Amino acid sequence: MESFWQTHRTSLTAVAVAVVAVLSTVIVVPETQQAVIIRTGEPVATVNQFKPNEPFGQTNAGIWWRIPFVDRVERIDKRVLSVDMEPQTVLSTDQLRLNVDAYARYRIIDPIKMVQTAGTLATVESQLGQVLSSVVRQELGRRSFTALLAAERGSTMANIRTKLDAQARKYGAQVIDVRIKRADLPDGTPLESAFRRMQSARQQEAATLRAQGQKNGQIIRAEAEAQAAKIYAAAYGKDPDFYDFYRAMQSYDTTFAADSKSSSSIILSPDNEYLKQFRGNR
Repeated sequence: MESFWQTHRTSLTAVAVAVVAVLSTVIVVPETQQAVIIRTGEPVATVNQFKPNEPFGQTNAGIWWRIPFVDRVERIDKRVLSVDMEPQTVLSTDQLRLNVDAYARYRIIDPIKMVQTAGTLATVESQLGQVLSSVVRQELGRRSFTALLAAERGSTMANIRTKLDAQARKYGAQVIDVRIKRADLPDGTPLESAFRRMQSARQQEAATLRAQGQKNGQIIRAEAEAQAAKIYAAAYGKDPDFYDFYRAMQSYDTTFAADSKSSSSIILSPDNEYLKQFRGNR
């Protein structure tokens, strides 16, 4: 074996060098990555670059070639990435301090621009985190705390995403979405004060609803009484004698009821006008 090595040492060394050289020219780019080939400091080609609506499996992922010791490969994640904002304290328009925590989802759509402007994906993430903090602070500072809890919050997040996306394009990135994880008042006096204001607002709203209900009830009763008077008048017009009899019976029932709580005695002469119905209306 030693004699074989001594005899073919040169040939084996040449083969080994050739194998290493061939392997160093080959790079493998998976579906989840895109790569930029950098030659003497300048990007010269991209491999498996992101394209919208490109079917999975029909991309340029796979084996690629490069010039050994000349070309450098910068690998970039092709998937949707996320960047978290450092928790911020924001002063709202109603002078409330809010503890805000947000995050953004993005992807690299122009890897060459990313390499030229930022160099690495870590730099892009750092820059986007700083921009996100600044944009969130500016946008939320224009809103009240109540607006963040209502439907207006959707338009606020859309504005933040638009502004952050405009900055991200400088680094070859696209911002897909921005979300707020938490937007809370600090513990202590500000939080208790907000709760008291919210309770007062709900009590005022309840009082307004009760007043409106009483008003509607009075209107309904007045309309019903007017309708009843109209019916009585129509009945009187059709048969005045029956109407007089009906009203007299109601009056007798109220005056002479057996369960009446009144202990007073009523003395009337037989020919009193009030008792005419007992006389047959004569």
